Amino acid sequence: MSTRAQVRFATREEGVTFSSHPDKINAQFYVHSDGYPEGLGLDIAMSILKNDKVNNWEIEHVQTLHGDVEYIYYIWSDYDKETWISIFHMIPAYCETCGQEVPFESKDKCIFVGLPTQLITKYGSQDHITK
Repeated sequence: MSTRAQVRFATREEGVTFSSHPDKINAQFYVHSDGYPEGLGLDIAMSILKNDKVNNWEIEHVQTLHGDVEYIYYIWSDYDKETWISIFHMIPAYCETCGQEVPFESKDKCIFVGLPTQLITKYGSQDHITK
C-alpha cells in the first residue's frame, strides 16, 4: 500500500504559526508513495540542506485536495529567513450520526515543526547530514 502525501510551499509570515495550515500556499506537489516522515520527510530535509534531488513529485494546482493523503508537508521559506518544515498526519474520521467521512483537514495532527536538521534527528540519523 502506498503512503501518499502532499508537499506545500508557504511563505513565512508574521502571525502565521508553523503548526497550523496556512490560508495561502505558493505551490503544491503530490507524492504517490513513501510519504511518511522517515522517507519523504528525510528527502525534503536533505534537499534543503544538501540540494539532494527529490524524485517522483507531481505538480498540482494549489487548490487540489486529495482524500487519500496520509501526510501533508509544509515547507516554510522567505528571503533572509531559515526554512522550516511542518508535517501533518491526516487522520480520516467518520461522522457517527450519518456514517459519512469527515474531510481530512478537519481531523489532523501536527506531528513535527522544525528545521531540516531537527527532522533528520527525529526521523533519521546524523548519517544523513554527513552524506
